[in-house]
Amino acid sequence: MDLEATLKSLDINTIIAVGGPILFNLVYAIVIFVVGKWLAKSLANVTHKLMNRAKVDVALIGFVTAIVRTGITVFAIVAAIEKLGIKTTGFLAILGAAGLAIGMALQGTLSNFAAGVMLILFKPFSVGDFIEGGGVTGTVKEIQIFNTVLNTGDNRKIIVPNSKIGGDTITNYSAISRRRVDLVIGVSYDDDLKQAKSILMNILTSDERVLKDPAPVVAISELGDSSVNIIVRPWVKPSDYWAVYWDTLEKSKFELEAAGLSIPYPQRDIHMIPAESNA
Repeated sequence: MDLEATLKSLDINTIIAVGGPILFNLVYAIVIFVVGKWLAKSLANVTHKLMNRAKVDVALIGFVTAIVRTGITVFAIVAAIEKLGIKTTGFLAILGAAGLAIGMALQGTLSNFAAGVMLILFKPFSVGDFIEGGGVTGTVKEIQIFNTVLNTGDNRKIIVPNSKIGGDTITNYSAISRRRVDLVIGVSYDDDLKQAKSILMNILTSDERVLKDPAPVVAISELGDSSVNIIVRPWVKPSDYWAVYWDTLEKSKFELEAAGLSIPYPQRDIHMIPAESNA
């Protein structure tokens, strides 16, 4: 029997019985896809607004909303394909294998990306902070998805992979509102220690950059080989740290010497013994 004869033999009820479910499933699949796309866009917008209202970092907002939109869209596509009667098991297996291959090829990039998200989310430091991490020290200028940009004290731009800076110990010098300057000043054993301590304390109390609370400390710390060592520990704002450090060192030398005190340095006496003459 040829095709034309076969078609003539089919009545309308048979056509409806066979084609009806196929047409219904096609329409149903289209509806699932359209609703899924709308739902993905709507939830992504809601997520963006909620995170923006919570003042979450812009980079993290974009990352999370993209995941929400993409995840719901992929789910809608898979559900629509399944409704058409197409088995999605093989499709998902191929998609998973491709994702694994891409992930292995971009392992370093993905680790930097994940570390960047963690840095943005948990905020161990912010833009403008002076930090030490990833083997470098500098001021944070930008926190990117894959890298963190630092400026060093001598104005060099350093780009550090996020996985390196996130996997290392991070020292944030700007996180706390005050820092302690640690100095050790040595004076001679023959000097008046009370006078030396008084001079050093006056240097600190006369400096407006030194904080009153906590109070600065001047105390004997060690009886060294050639000097009595005095610790000098003022508290300052992080931005004043180095200026106070250098100025205190300079003033200590000048004022101790002006008062007749000395800052000793290691000395060694050499005794020459003349060789005996054989004559």
